[in-house]
Amino acid sequence: MCGLSGEVRFDGGRPDVAAVERMSGRLAARGPDGEGTWTQGAVALGHRRLKIIDLSDQGAQPMTDARGRVTGVFNGCVYNYPELREELRGLGYRFTSTSDTEVVLNAYLEWGTACVEHFRGMFAFAVVEHRTGRVVLARDRLGIKPLYLARTPGRLRFASTLPALLAAGDVDTSLDPVALHHYLSWHATVPAPHTILNGVRKLPPATVRVVEPDGTHQDHCYWQPSYTRRPEHAGMGTDEWRDAVLEALRTAVRRRMVSDVPVGVLLSGGLDSSLIVGLLADEGQRDLMTFSVGFESEGGEQGDEFAYSDLVAREFGTDHRRLMVPSDRVSTALDGAIAAMSEPMISHDVVAFHLLSEQVSKEVKVVQSGQGADEVFAGYHWYPELAGVPREDEPERYAATYFDRPHDDLAGMLRPDLLTRDDVSGRFVREHMAVPGAETALDAALRLDTHVMLVDDPVKRVDNMTMAWGLEARVPFLDHELVELAAACPPELKLADGGKGVLKEAGRKLLPHEVVDRPKGYFPVPAIMHMAGPVLERVRQALEAPEARRRGLFQEAYVARLLAAPDEHRTKRGANALWQIALLEIWLQTHGIT
Repeated sequence: MCGLSGEVRFDGGRPDVAAVERMSGRLAARGPDGEGTWTQGAVALGHRRLKIIDLSDQGAQPMTDARGRVTGVFNGCVYNYPELREELRGLGYRFTSTSDTEVVLNAYLEWGTACVEHFRGMFAFAVVEHRTGRVVLARDRLGIKPLYLARTPGRLRFASTLPALLAAGDVDTSLDPVALHHYLSWHATVPAPHTILNGVRKLPPATVRVVEPDGTHQDHCYWQPSYTRRPEHAGMGTDEWRDAVLEALRTAVRRRMVSDVPVGVLLSGGLDSSLIVGLLADEGQRDLMTFSVGFESEGGEQGDEFAYSDLVAREFGTDHRRLMVPSDRVSTALDGAIAAMSEPMISHDVVAFHLLSEQVSKEVKVVQSGQGADEVFAGYHWYPELAGVPREDEPERYAATYFDRPHDDLAGMLRPDLLTRDDVSGRFVREHMAVPGAETALDAALRLDTHVMLVDDPVKRVDNMTMAWGLEARVPFLDHELVELAAACPPELKLADGGKGVLKEAGRKLLPHEVVDRPKGYFPVPAIMHMAGPVLERVRQALEAPEARRRGLFQEAYVARLLAAPDEHRTKRGANALWQIALLEIWLQTHGIT
């Protein structure tokens, strides 16, 4: 796990190495264990390293293959790299390290852009062909690892975070009205390629982009499950599906133990993280370190689930650590969490993950997390409602159920020039759901949530907050083979038992019944949900700052109405409307965007 950056020139000029070094410096937290730069011809690369696999200097990046044909930078982990290394060695390739990065380079030399189809893992990388000057950018199937792009005439820059691109300079920081519409409609989800800034885009998940020396490029999407029932699963009953899911998850968890440093688990005490712990124990893992976080109660809202995480830790004998965060610590931690955001994210647990990651990074460098199970296996309470309509009515039902507000409400919130003419978020959902595949209404909703919403909300949150402390988070529920299996699973098996039915059945083979049958928990941060004193003061400060007044992003009357009753105004999803607009403004100010 690391941070990468680079610049490609198309105008005959030399790359700005100083700008690449500034980007690399901004990525230092993602890679505190080493740094490097490389330049040749029209390309410069930068890298910050977090040592997880091959702790020697032989694993340093940027890395050039043994025969000097390609150079690359890589972020993430290819879990099947030992098997691929042996396969490539049998094909005549030489290795000077035991790193997965060198496997990526040789895999590219052998299979070209199809190398990504051989990788089991999470990754973003850039590979430069020395002979042609061609640059290849790629991102993993579920978008677990980010890759941001800034294109200007004659030049392309790329980096693992948006703030790194800002550090390089010369970025158009005007607001993108389409992205703003998504942010305010879709609970801060801004689908690729958009970001909130006009001058920054992101490579979509499961995409390889080949950039030619003249600046032209071609994109190839190399993976997308069909979300249909498959012939090989015909005749499978509930027990067979349970066993298949459990075995696929076992494989996913086992894969994510590959490391030259210890691997811990973020244990909330819910079904998902508890399953990871149970499977690791079942595999014979001993002295496993587990970590939980909780918050002070506010407004009658309970802020921790330690009773459940403690139960799981006792059941499997883990070395368990719990962190209780007082409300006044939340307000002081806000600025650090927002500084770590590549894009503005409103979910409360972003602060929780930031604080937890700070503490966990003092103990281990790698953790497994239960992120993604609810989207992949239909765990949220709204999925039965989404499943209860004909397939053709699903886009409208999805927007009515999940969006924060209808399109028409934005006219009373935003300054006029930032309004889009039509409901671009609703149109995005309609177009995504119109793509072939996805047999049922639930299939369509899960496809959208898993491949768009999950990528640009929960997954991005985990990456940003953990990597801010040099902590690598691995997410077995987003193992692409497990996702393919879940996509083919009959909807009724996922919806059973209040949601995640097939996963709960798997859990009953390993976990205490109190964990499997408990009410669904969340990651609440009551101080934000109820605008506790210090948080409200930070919000008011940001919205009344000179920068906010000059920007005039939101209409004054709307802001005044929210500030007059900070805990009353809620979106359709129940989120605090004041927090939603304030977070955007605080993010812009934090990153120096005027």
